[in-house]
Amino acid sequence: MDRSQGQLREVVDKILRASTFARQVEVKAWEAEITACEHTLMLDQAPSRAIASQDLGHCSMCDLKENLWLCLQCGNLACGRAQFGGVSGNGHALAHGDSQSHPVAVKLGSITPDGTADIYCYKCNDEKVDPELAPHLAHWGINIAEREKTEKSLTEQNVEQNLKWGFSMTTEDGKELTPVFGKGLTGLKNLGNSCYLASTLQCLFSLPAFQERYYRPQELPPPTADPAMDLETQLRKIADGLLSGNYSKPDSDVHSSEYSPEIPHQRGLAPAMLKHLIGRGHEEFSTMRQQDAFELLLHVFKLINRSPHPEPARDPSRAFRFAMEQRLECRTCKKIRYRTDEQDNISVPVPVRRLPESSQEGEANAKDEFEPVTLEECLSIFTGEEIVELACPACSGKEGFVKQSLFKTFPQVLAVNARRFDIVNWVPTKLDVPVVVGDEPFDLDRFLSKGKQDSEELLPEDDAVSKPSFVPNEAALGQLEGMGFPRVRCEKALHATGNADAEAAMNWLFAHMEDPDIDHPVDLGGHQTAASASGGSGVSAEAIETLGAMGIAAPQARKALKETGGDMERAVDWVFSHPDDQGDFGDNAAADSATSDAPKEVSGSAELPARFRLSSIVCHKGASIHAGHYVAFIRKKVGEKGEEEWVLFNDEKVVKAHDVEEMKKFAYVYFFERA
Repeated sequence: MDRSQGQLREVVDKILRASTFARQVEVKAWEAEITACEHTLMLDQAPSRAIASQDLGHCSMCDLKENLWLCLQCGNLACGRAQFGGVSGNGHALAHGDSQSHPVAVKLGSITPDGTADIYCYKCNDEKVDPELAPHLAHWGINIAEREKTEKSLTEQNVEQNLKWGFSMTTEDGKELTPVFGKGLTGLKNLGNSCYLASTLQCLFSLPAFQERYYRPQELPPPTADPAMDLETQLRKIADGLLSGNYSKPDSDVHSSEYSPEIPHQRGLAPAMLKHLIGRGHEEFSTMRQQDAFELLLHVFKLINRSPHPEPARDPSRAFRFAMEQRLECRTCKKIRYRTDEQDNISVPVPVRRLPESSQEGEANAKDEFEPVTLEECLSIFTGEEIVELACPACSGKEGFVKQSLFKTFPQVLAVNARRFDIVNWVPTKLDVPVVVGDEPFDLDRFLSKGKQDSEELLPEDDAVSKPSFVPNEAALGQLEGMGFPRVRCEKALHATGNADAEAAMNWLFAHMEDPDIDHPVDLGGHQTAASASGGSGVSAEAIETLGAMGIAAPQARKALKETGGDMERAVDWVFSHPDDQGDFGDNAAADSATSDAPKEVSGSAELPARFRLSSIVCHKGASIHAGHYVAFIRKKVGEKGEEEWVLFNDEKVVKAHDVEEMKKFAYVYFFERA
């Protein structure tokens, strides 16, 4: 067939340039929420004129014929900045925008007949949308329906950059990373924005606690009427797939792509049933959208903790549990109160210290750069002292308390979430602050609480007024503050949503931003409710009946009232914020009361030395935790000699890792095992 005849060549070229479904899914996974700004909404265009077609062919200030940006305000055409992948640019569009104060430009080659295009606002220094793009282009004689997309959009370039460079499958000299196969080296297929699930599962099943609990090749899973809906069955299934090595084999039928030219990687397993089961009933995890890997980790812990673990099996999430001891000291009378909270992770703040902009001048697409910090500094901030404004029940002093939280016990596995976020236009935006973490074991002894000292006088516990009716969830409070919300608002949101998790509180905050009392402090004092006055755990039968009339089942109503101190309005909010919570069936209240009086065994161990070593990390590439791509780096014994090496798990691709030190600096979740 002669391609030169008729329009065949043109048709073939269009097909080759067309965006495939797979590419569209990839792009969708990277897309963040792009909105309009005041400059696109209030665009004031110069008198209209038709720009001649020959004037749309090259930059007005140089001879470049690609990467051309049209100023929507005056019609000037200039080249953009140089882009990843060899796209040329001299930054003349930016220079024009700065010199003329014309902030909004559109990339000509990105315009589609559907009305989409790359819009950039130089004043906001960000991608934007223009709701009136078609008339704004028509103002300069450009008919959007006749335009044809000829260049990659900024999002597509981000996809290419992050797939090819961010988690590169090649070394610096261009050689492909070496695939590895064997037990514990099986990849997981991406089911469509499921890399957050794959990376989290790989890290969990690299740990002895999860391997011992769920990898039982000599045993059949317990019989169940519906294996697809049975968590025990699905976790044993994924454990066998990941750890047995039966599925970790080169795939001769693997298709090459522009990123991976014919490397014999494995097919990978598709964890579709487990993903469906984990996400069932969850507002976010049941969707095909990208999710937060750290939030998934906590959700998996909750599901596993609720499932049965018949002897001698042990709940593997117990390996993550430990106790934090909070110490409150009145600044007036110096009396002390201690409180113990059980946790399965810590979320540490990462201090942000920007490097001077002068060091970045002249660089194309220069991004903010930050001074590296150490993990020890982050832990010092996390366990540091702070002042809280509370009235002292003993001396009625108003100067507040000094609060400090230290480890009372240490876990076998410490999960650390590094909070590198800032709020930009009310959107949590990730900052690339390097956190230095070494490969050698490090000591956490100095972060262990010393407990009550003989010289300390405790605040009276039996004083009903001294017992705070509400104490914010420390982990959730830290996550919300890490997003940039003021502490008062964080406490109010947690108070309104049952004090359970950051996600429900964040949704409440966005829904109540305009409340006139949003910045009024929540009452953290000892004002008793009817429920607390009757014994703390008692719940009014009348309140349960009232909630039942709203269609809320008695177990959920009982749990909601207990979690919210008997407050009816907050109890309703709590129920809707926790749709998958089965509630409290209250089978034996007297037994529960007797049990609560007995001392509870504290999780973790206070034995010293407390030395921890990094065993795996979950890394993320992208501007938001809800977009982009996740991978896992795990320390594994590889090869016949069983030498310990870092292995990269990038969906179904499993390779010997390269440049791990750089990846460790920007990890999102760190897993440390006790040495």
